[in-house]
Amino acid sequence: MFPASPLKPLSLLAFTALLGLFGVSALAADMGEPAPGSPARIALWPQGLAPGDKQLPQAQRVIERSADPALPDRYTDHVSSPYLVAYRPDRPNGSALLVIPGGGYQRVVLDKEGTALVPAFVEQGGTTLFVLRYRLPGEQGREDRDAALADAQRALRLIRHHAGEWGLDPHRVGVMGFSAGGHLAARLGNRFDHAAYPATDTIDRHSARPDYQLLVYPVIDMAGSAAHAGSRQRLLGAAPSAALQRQYSMQDQVRADTPPTFLLHAADDDAVPVSNSLLMYQALLAAGVPSEMHLFPKGGHGFGTRGIAGLTTAAWPRLALDWIASQAPQPPATTETPTSP
Repeated sequence: MFPASPLKPLSLLAFTALLGLFGVSALAADMGEPAPGSPARIALWPQGLAPGDKQLPQAQRVIERSADPALPDRYTDHVSSPYLVAYRPDRPNGSALLVIPGGGYQRVVLDKEGTALVPAFVEQGGTTLFVLRYRLPGEQGREDRDAALADAQRALRLIRHHAGEWGLDPHRVGVMGFSAGGHLAARLGNRFDHAAYPATDTIDRHSARPDYQLLVYPVIDMAGSAAHAGSRQRLLGAAPSAALQRQYSMQDQVRADTPPTFLLHAADDDAVPVSNSLLMYQALLAAGVPSEMHLFPKGGHGFGTRGIAGLTTAAWPRLALDWIASQAPQPPATTETPTSP
């Protein structure tokens, strides 16, 4: 049975309103998250922990930063056992998106680049969303730079493995990443065949290559002036070599089989400069990868689907959905045999 939609808006709003009575709080509980073992919370790994990983000293926590019940703004960190939260439309169209929220490789944003996508992409667009809670590099002594990539690869394979059971087309499974999550999504698109973890079961026989990727105000460059300093430091360390910076600069890793790509950025982004998307687009063009880029004059950084009413930027979910629809596999052309006179 497919996981039902895990988040009831009224219950989350009521919970957030209760928080407002006491002020914004940092909680070490799964606030607003589906309970472990519930249908909507899908563990990535059979044992909870990824192969060879160990439990972090500090338990996972979910923190609410908003005092407005109508605009929850949670994030999570200290993730030891990564998982997906699924959002299913009433009328699914067969397409799926692995959503990788941002957070500067320091946290994983849950609402602005997670639950806030549901009205446009799930309810109106008919796309099934799987929002990833992934392990963060450098956190509490974690030294594995590939931990987040391993989670993304496993998540894509898991979705594809269960596609038939969940009413999905295994050839219409894409990835959408925001900010540092866009960097991770681009890593998945460029390095889907990199052995980020040892194969564990039949799920890992599936390809981890997304059928398409959407990169929204993404961190791309790790070497030049466009680099997001916080993301680079958390992923690569305080003084990464030039070679390491190039290795993790996604414009330098594009290949001919990088998935078709949709890029989106605001020109007034003062956190992750728009040149990140420009560099990626140029690399995609050079590699012959089908690409589409939308640059908007205003929107800043981290807008998701919020705070852009009245701006041309507000058109982006519809543009993205139309582009996803254009990536659907086309039936082979048939040759008709002429009838005899």
